[in-house]
Amino acid sequence: MKNFKFITLLSVITLLASCDSDDDNTIVNPSETTNFTVSIENIGSAYSFIDSGVFNTPVGDASPGPATPGKRYEFTVDAGRSQKLSFVTMLAATNDLFFAPDGNGIAFYDDNGDPISEDVTDQVYLWDAGTEVNEEPAVGPNTVGMQSGPDTGEVENGNVLKIADVTNGFMFDYPAVNEIISVSITHEDGTLFTVSIEDLTTASLETSAGSSVAPLSPGVYVIHGGENPLFTEGQADYGQGVEAIAEDGNAAPLSDYTADNTGVTYPSSPGIFVVHEGNTMPLFTSGVTDYDLGLEHIAEDGNTAVLADNLSALEGQISGAVFNTVEGGNGPGPLLPGNTYTFSFTAEAGNSLSFASMLAATNDVLFATQDKGIELFSADGTPLSGDITNEVYLWDAGTEVNEQPAIGPNTVTNQLAADTGMVETEPVQLLSNVNDGYDYPSVNTVLKITITAN
Repeated sequence: MKNFKFITLLSVITLLASCDSDDDNTIVNPSETTNFTVSIENIGSAYSFIDSGVFNTPVGDASPGPATPGKRYEFTVDAGRSQKLSFVTMLAATNDLFFAPDGNGIAFYDDNGDPISEDVTDQVYLWDAGTEVNEEPAVGPNTVGMQSGPDTGEVENGNVLKIADVTNGFMFDYPAVNEIISVSITHEDGTLFTVSIEDLTTASLETSAGSSVAPLSPGVYVIHGGENPLFTEGQADYGQGVEAIAEDGNAAPLSDYTADNTGVTYPSSPGIFVVHEGNTMPLFTSGVTDYDLGLEHIAEDGNTAVLADNLSALEGQISGAVFNTVEGGNGPGPLLPGNTYTFSFTAEAGNSLSFASMLAATNDVLFATQDKGIELFSADGTPLSGDITNEVYLWDAGTEVNEQPAIGPNTVTNQLAADTGMVETEPVQLLSNVNDGYDYPSVNTVLKITITAN
């Protein structure tokens, strides 16, 4: 009996000692609330070009070389409604002249969004790279064909200008652009186009030594959005490889640069977060079609308005809000690489967090937590803190047929208007379970998500 009393007393002392300790795992009162801050950072790459490549072998030739009069280069590309064509090819027999579109590039679609098949030579210009002093074409000692080696002319340190605007005292006569080069775009099917760059058979340069042919050099093309990123009119060459084409017809440096900067840039759209009761599924249920409360609008268009209006109708909803302005931003907008969304909220033990944001450049793919969200407290009441990227997934909303990211006509950056893709009624499911034949990034290559218990 005495031994039993001793053991019982020892157990009580041990329990009291454990309760008085400074252990960090002290149980939190279930009624206490904790402040949390979530950070969503886009760590993905920002690319200048959606596609790029080299054209260096004339049609019918067995090996790379210049396109002499009567020959042409051809290449095929996929392009969406928002994308343009730019390219650079040297006018051989000169010092540093090249053909290229202006800063806008050449559109593949008309103002109605329909693909074009037409001659676009009127959108091509003859440019002076401003990197080497001009000499008489086909005669000057440092023009291509006459120089002793590449890059041997007198350095100019000028700016990229249309040849018609060059006033450096070395003006020579050049034929009109449409007498030397012909450029056409032909729509093949879907988003596929063929580009043809031809050296016209009648082209020639009249020089003091007589007539001379004007070959076109191998060149580089890029498919891009926005303004031409290869050069800027009135500014010095970027030093990325245009000079090597303009002076020597050497496409390798610019090809290397464009290849390193080609890919799909994936923004994340504005989104919505919901704090909710555990084991509820406020935004969607995996394997079940969309609730039709607004998730579709985020997944297809990055539009949070409908779901925000329906917050109170979400299952188990305690609180929630829109996140749409990057840190340091002046207003709502997408989350581009290098930027961060943050949002804060309070929660108590038993609560979970769900959120959703569109993977832009797609039809209806979104970043989201699992359907039951992320538990905000451990079993012993410790609030969640740390990197939670691995608890966020890519989901297919199942509301719009998928197309090639950044290219498809109804992807978010190429559609003519919101909600214009082909409707489908598939369940919301993990993107990894969808076999649509397209490539998508993994979550941890685009976003880094952290949560901090304050």
